[in-house]
Amino acid sequence: MSERVLIIDDDRKLAGMLRDYLHPRGIEADLAGDAARGLAELRRRAYDAVVLDVMLPDLDGFEVCKRLRGFSDVPVLMLTARGDPSDRVVGLELGADDYLPKPFDPRELLARLRAIMRRRRPAGATDVAPLRFGRLEIDPAARQVRRDGVVLPLTGYQFDILHLLARHAGRVLSRDAILERVREDPAESFDRSVDVHVSRIRAAIEDDPRRPRRLVTVRGAGYQFARLPEDGA
Repeated sequence: MSERVLIIDDDRKLAGMLRDYLHPRGIEADLAGDAARGLAELRRRAYDAVVLDVMLPDLDGFEVCKRLRGFSDVPVLMLTARGDPSDRVVGLELGADDYLPKPFDPRELLARLRAIMRRRRPAGATDVAPLRFGRLEIDPAARQVRRDGVVLPLTGYQFDILHLLARHAGRVLSRDAILERVREDPAESFDRSVDVHVSRIRAAIEDDPRRPRRLVTVRGAGYQFARLPEDGA
Protein backbone atom coordinates (compact mmCIF):
# COMPACT_ATOMS: atom_id res chain seq x y z
CA MET A 1 0.00 0.00 0.00
CA SER A 2 1.18 3.52 -0.74
CA GLU A 3 1.65 6.05 2.04
CA ARG A 4 -0.87 8.85 2.42
CA VAL A 5 -0.37 12.25 4.04
CA LEU A 6 -2.61 15.21 4.77
CA ILE A 7 -1.34 18.70 3.93
CA ILE A 8 -3.04 21.40 6.02
CA ASP A 9 -2.11 24.74 4.45
CA ASP A 10 -4.17 27.66 3.15
CA ASP A 11 -1.59 28.36 0.43
CA ARG A 12 -3.29 26.40 -2.33
CA LYS A 13 -0.48 26.89 -4.80
CA LEU A 14 2.15 25.53 -2.42
CA ALA A 15 -0.06 22.66 -1.26
CA GLY A 16 -0.83 21.69 -4.84
CA MET A 17 2.85 21.81 -5.74
CA LEU A 18 3.69 19.51 -2.85
CA ARG A 19 0.93 17.07 -3.79
CA ASP A 20 2.22 16.93 -7.36
CA TYR A 21 5.80 16.48 -6.14
CA LEU A 22 4.98 13.68 -3.70
CA HIS A 23 2.70 11.66 -5.98
CA PRO A 24 5.32 10.20 -8.35
CA ARG A 25 7.51 9.48 -5.33
CA GLY A 26 5.06 7.02 -3.83
CA ILE A 27 3.19 9.31 -1.42
CA GLU A 28 -0.42 10.33 -1.97
CA ALA A 29 -1.51 13.66 -0.47
CA ASP A 30 -4.92 15.08 0.48
CA LEU A 31 -5.33 18.82 0.99
CA ALA A 32 -7.13 20.84 3.64
CA GLY A 33 -7.15 24.65 3.49
CA ASP A 34 -7.91 25.36 7.13
CA ALA A 35 -7.68 23.86 10.60
CA ALA A 36 -11.33 22.83 10.85
CA ARG A 37 -11.23 20.82 7.65
CA GLY A 38 -7.90 19.33 8.54
CA LEU A 39 -9.00 18.13 11.98
CA ALA A 40 -12.24 16.76 10.55
CA GLU A 41 -10.34 14.82 7.89
CA LEU A 42 -7.94 13.43 10.49
CA ARG A 43 -10.86 12.16 12.54
CA ARG A 44 -12.44 10.64 9.45
CA ARG A 45 -9.53 8.60 8.13
CA ALA A 46 -6.05 7.36 9.03
CA TYR A 47 -2.97 9.05 7.59
CA ASP A 48 0.70 8.12 7.68
CA ALA A 49 1.75 11.73 8.37
CA VAL A 50 0.55 15.35 8.42
CA VAL A 51 2.24 18.40 6.89
CA LEU A 52 0.92 21.28 9.01
CA ASP A 53 1.37 24.99 8.34
CA VAL A 54 1.62 27.24 11.40
CA MET A 55 -0.24 30.17 9.84
CA LEU A 56 -3.84 29.11 9.15
CA PRO A 57 -6.92 31.33 8.76
CA ASP A 58 -8.94 29.89 11.65
CA LEU A 59 -6.50 28.37 14.16
CA ASP A 60 -2.73 28.43 14.23
CA GLY A 61 -0.83 25.23 13.65
CA PHE A 62 0.25 25.02 17.26
CA GLU A 63 -3.36 24.77 18.42
CA VAL A 64 -4.12 22.26 15.67
CA CYS A 65 -1.20 20.12 16.78
CA LYS A 66 -2.34 20.31 20.41
CA ARG A 67 -5.90 19.23 19.51
CA LEU A 68 -4.65 16.54 17.18
CA ARG A 69 -2.56 14.98 19.91
CA GLY A 70 -5.75 14.55 21.91
CA PHE A 71 -6.89 11.77 19.59
CA SER A 72 -4.00 10.74 17.31
CA ASP A 73 -0.26 10.05 17.33
CA VAL A 74 0.12 10.52 13.56
CA PRO A 75 3.55 12.01 12.69
CA VAL A 76 3.44 15.79 12.15
CA LEU A 77 5.84 17.93 10.12
CA MET A 78 5.20 21.63 10.81
CA LEU A 79 5.84 24.40 8.27
CA THR A 80 6.23 28.09 9.02
CA ALA A 81 7.24 31.32 7.31
CA ARG A 82 8.37 32.67 10.67
CA GLY A 83 12.03 32.26 11.52
CA ASP A 84 11.84 32.50 15.29
CA PRO A 85 13.63 29.46 16.80
CA SER A 86 11.17 29.53 19.70
CA ASP A 87 8.42 28.52 17.25
CA ARG A 88 10.27 25.28 16.61
CA VAL A 89 10.52 24.59 20.33
CA VAL A 90 6.83 25.28 20.87
CA GLY A 91 5.83 23.06 17.97
CA LEU A 92 7.95 20.17 19.18
CA GLU A 93 6.71 20.55 22.74
CA LEU A 94 3.12 20.35 21.51
CA GLY A 95 3.84 17.04 19.78
CA ALA A 96 5.19 17.87 16.32
CA ASP A 97 7.80 15.41 15.08
CA ASP A 98 9.79 17.87 12.97
CA TYR A 99 9.79 21.48 11.84
CA LEU A 100 10.68 23.03 8.49
CA PRO A 101 10.89 26.79 7.80
CA LYS A 102 9.63 28.31 4.55
CA PRO A 103 10.89 28.60 1.90
CA PHE A 104 12.17 25.04 1.65
CA ASP A 105 13.47 22.59 -0.92
CA PRO A 106 10.80 19.93 -1.67
CA ARG A 107 13.53 17.30 -1.53
CA GLU A 108 14.24 18.23 2.08
CA LEU A 109 10.56 18.06 2.95
CA LEU A 110 10.36 14.60 1.37
CA ALA A 111 13.40 13.40 3.32
CA ARG A 112 12.05 14.75 6.61
CA LEU A 113 8.60 13.31 5.91
CA ARG A 114 9.98 9.86 5.25
CA ALA A 115 12.17 10.08 8.33
CA ILE A 116 9.28 10.84 10.70
CA MET A 117 7.13 8.10 9.17
CA ARG A 118 9.98 5.62 9.50
CA ARG A 119 10.71 6.56 13.11
CA ARG A 120 7.06 6.20 14.10
CA ARG A 121 6.66 2.81 12.42
CA PRO A 122 6.54 0.11 15.13
CA ALA A 123 9.26 -2.49 15.09
CA GLY A 124 8.27 -5.35 12.82
CA ALA A 125 5.55 -3.27 11.13
CA THR A 126 7.23 -3.27 7.74
CA ASP A 127 5.43 -5.03 4.91
CA VAL A 128 6.25 -8.70 5.62
CA ALA A 129 3.27 -10.49 4.07
CA PRO A 130 4.20 -12.09 0.72
CA LEU A 131 2.81 -10.37 -2.36
CA ARG A 132 1.33 -12.77 -4.91
CA PHE A 133 0.74 -11.97 -8.55
CA GLY A 134 -0.23 -15.04 -10.53
CA ARG A 135 2.82 -17.31 -10.68
CA LEU A 136 5.00 -14.70 -8.98
CA GLU A 137 5.51 -14.43 -5.21
CA ILE A 138 7.52 -11.63 -3.57
CA ASP A 139 8.43 -12.51 0.02
CA PRO A 140 9.89 -9.53 1.97
CA ALA A 141 10.46 -11.58 5.13
CA ALA A 142 12.74 -14.02 3.30
CA ARG A 143 13.80 -11.35 0.77
CA GLN A 144 13.11 -13.83 -2.00
CA VAL A 145 11.21 -13.76 -5.26
CA ARG A 146 9.72 -17.06 -6.37
CA ARG A 147 8.14 -18.05 -9.66
CA ASP A 148 6.19 -21.30 -9.60
CA GLY A 149 7.89 -21.92 -6.26
CA VAL A 150 11.41 -21.57 -7.65
CA VAL A 151 13.64 -18.89 -6.09
CA LEU A 152 14.83 -16.38 -8.69
CA PRO A 153 18.43 -15.05 -8.78
CA LEU A 154 18.04 -11.38 -7.81
CA THR A 155 20.43 -9.20 -5.86
CA GLY A 156 19.28 -7.41 -2.72
CA TYR A 157 19.07 -4.12 -4.57
CA GLN A 158 17.04 -5.70 -7.38
CA PHE A 159 14.71 -7.23 -4.81
CA ASP A 160 14.17 -3.81 -3.24
CA ILE A 161 13.31 -2.27 -6.62
CA LEU A 162 10.88 -5.05 -7.51
CA HIS A 163 9.27 -5.00 -4.07
CA LEU A 164 8.81 -1.24 -4.25
CA LEU A 165 7.18 -1.39 -7.69
CA ALA A 166 4.99 -4.35 -6.70
CA ARG A 167 3.73 -2.55 -3.58
CA HIS A 168 2.63 0.25 -5.90
CA ALA A 169 1.29 -2.08 -8.59
CA GLY A 170 -0.47 -0.21 -11.38
CA ARG A 171 1.29 3.09 -10.63
CA VAL A 172 4.19 4.62 -12.49
CA LEU A 173 7.30 5.47 -10.47
CA SER A 174 10.04 7.65 -11.92
CA ARG A 175 13.70 6.68 -11.79
CA ASP A 176 14.27 9.43 -9.23
CA ALA A 177 11.46 8.08 -7.06
CA ILE A 178 12.90 4.57 -7.20
CA LEU A 179 16.38 5.81 -6.30
CA GLU A 180 15.09 7.90 -3.42
CA ARG A 181 13.16 4.99 -1.95
CA VAL A 182 15.70 2.17 -2.25
CA ARG A 183 19.14 3.74 -2.59
CA GLU A 184 21.57 3.08 0.22
CA ASP A 185 24.91 2.77 -1.54
CA PRO A 186 26.25 6.02 -3.07
CA ALA A 187 27.50 3.93 -5.99
CA GLU A 188 23.86 3.44 -6.95
CA SER A 189 23.18 7.16 -7.12
CA PHE A 190 22.89 7.62 -10.90
CA ASP A 191 19.45 7.15 -12.40
CA ARG A 192 20.49 4.92 -15.32
CA SER A 193 21.57 2.26 -12.81
CA VAL A 194 17.85 1.65 -12.37
CA ASP A 195 17.56 0.71 -16.05
CA VAL A 196 20.27 -1.91 -15.67
CA HIS A 197 18.64 -3.47 -12.62
CA VAL A 198 15.20 -3.45 -14.24
CA SER A 199 16.67 -5.27 -17.24
CA ARG A 200 18.05 -7.96 -14.95
CA ILE A 201 14.78 -8.23 -13.04
CA ARG A 202 12.94 -8.72 -16.31
CA ALA A 203 15.36 -11.47 -17.29
CA ALA A 204 14.34 -13.29 -14.12
CA ILE A 205 10.57 -12.75 -13.97
CA GLU A 206 9.33 -12.28 -17.54
CA ASP A 207 8.43 -15.01 -20.06
CA ASP A 208 10.00 -12.84 -22.75
CA PRO A 209 12.23 -10.10 -21.29
CA ARG A 210 12.33 -8.35 -24.69
CA ARG A 211 8.54 -7.98 -24.55
CA PRO A 212 7.85 -7.46 -20.85
CA ARG A 213 4.29 -7.71 -19.60
CA ARG A 214 4.88 -7.43 -15.87
CA LEU A 215 7.56 -4.75 -15.50
CA VAL A 216 6.81 -2.20 -18.20
CA THR A 217 8.41 1.05 -19.26
CA VAL A 218 6.20 4.13 -19.48
CA ARG A 219 8.09 6.35 -21.87
CA GLY A 220 9.15 9.64 -20.36
CA ALA A 221 7.72 8.74 -16.95
CA GLY A 222 9.35 5.66 -15.44
CA TYR A 223 8.41 2.07 -14.65
CA GLN A 224 5.20 0.31 -13.72
CA PHE A 225 4.54 -3.08 -12.16
CA ALA A 226 1.51 -4.13 -14.20
CA ARG A 227 -1.41 -6.13 -12.94
CA LEU A 228 -2.30 -9.01 -15.27
CA PRO A 229 -5.52 -11.02 -15.74
CA GLU A 230 -3.96 -14.09 -14.09
CA ASP A 231 -3.48 -12.13 -10.85
CA GLY A 232 -7.17 -12.47 -9.99
CA ALA A 233 -9.13 -9.92 -7.98
